[in-house]
Amino acid sequence: MSETLELAVLPGDGIGPEIAEATRLVLEAADHAFGLQLSFRTIEIGFKALEQSGSTLPDAAFEAAAACDGIVLGPVSHNDYPSREKGGLNPSGELRRRLDLYANIRPAITRAGIAPRAGHPLNMVIVRENTEGFYADRCLYQGPGEIMPTPDLAMSFRKITRHASLRIARAAFEEARRRKAEGTAPGRVTAVHKANVLRVSDGLFLECTRQVAAENPDIDYNERIVDAMCAHLVSRPDQYDVICTTNMFGDILSDLASELSGSLGLAASINAGDTYAMAQAQHGSAPDIAGRDVANPSSLIGSAAMLLNWIATRRGNPALARAASAIDAALETVLSDPGQRTPDLGGSNGTAAFARAVAAQVRGGAS
Repeated sequence: MSETLELAVLPGDGIGPEIAEATRLVLEAADHAFGLQLSFRTIEIGFKALEQSGSTLPDAAFEAAAACDGIVLGPVSHNDYPSREKGGLNPSGELRRRLDLYANIRPAITRAGIAPRAGHPLNMVIVRENTEGFYADRCLYQGPGEIMPTPDLAMSFRKITRHASLRIARAAFEEARRRKAEGTAPGRVTAVHKANVLRVSDGLFLECTRQVAAENPDIDYNERIVDAMCAHLVSRPDQYDVICTTNMFGDILSDLASELSGSLGLAASINAGDTYAMAQAQHGSAPDIAGRDVANPSSLIGSAAMLLNWIATRRGNPALARAASAIDAALETVLSDPGQRTPDLGGSNGTAAFARAVAAQVRGGAS
């Protein structure tokens, strides 16, 4: 009998509970179809936790999530939270920092039947450093990375370290080698930077990516300045395979790439470290459509498939890998039918009905 796998489900805010429940439905179908022995632990965060316990990420919630084998995080409305002093922690940033989830892996892949925005299909992965850079809530040991010495002067600190740069580069080359071995991509890493202006910090980042490139001569390597990279994503995305970059550049580029590939609503991602991994949709909590059963759950469902694959690789569990592939194939099948899509993609299916359709495909794919 295989070991039980416990997944923490953190529903979050806005449409989070709806798409988290849809994702759980698909995971349950995969569990039954592939004998995964999954169990689920729902942990409240966000506004609901703030109301109940005075914090958007109570210590007990963090400890419960960290005790599970993987985490599925729904979108959160952290821009609307009160200050940290009043309990308004950003669960996403806190979990990334505390669990050292240093690699944010964000595919941008055009789905069958969904037209890319600029006419060019995309098949790339952005590997984004997740723990430092300009992100004030996680770049310093203590306190935020922003100060305001006078009422008319605000300053932000950008932290780039050799340790973090080397390990994100290695994660990018590992991803490129995996894609090359699968035959889905040529095996190429592009480091994206602004070293022509940020000569010291991005200079250190490039020094590290070049070192890792020299350690991996079988993988092609090149570099692009970030503004040129934005233009190339629109005009020549077929030239790119795996993009490796720092935190803020990666956040911006991945949203652009995902929207160009077809829709940000389809964009899956995981936050991964050496010990933990967390599935997380790329998009936000969309409170304006919460509770209306119209949200597209594809991003979080695809992220959960990535999480299963991450666990499968580290535990040598082929059933998890097969289940992940089945979920991805089921998404492709359902999304290829315009009538089964959610309203954001021109369809008429609600969130729950879309999830049931994907779950049915997962069950059928295992037979």
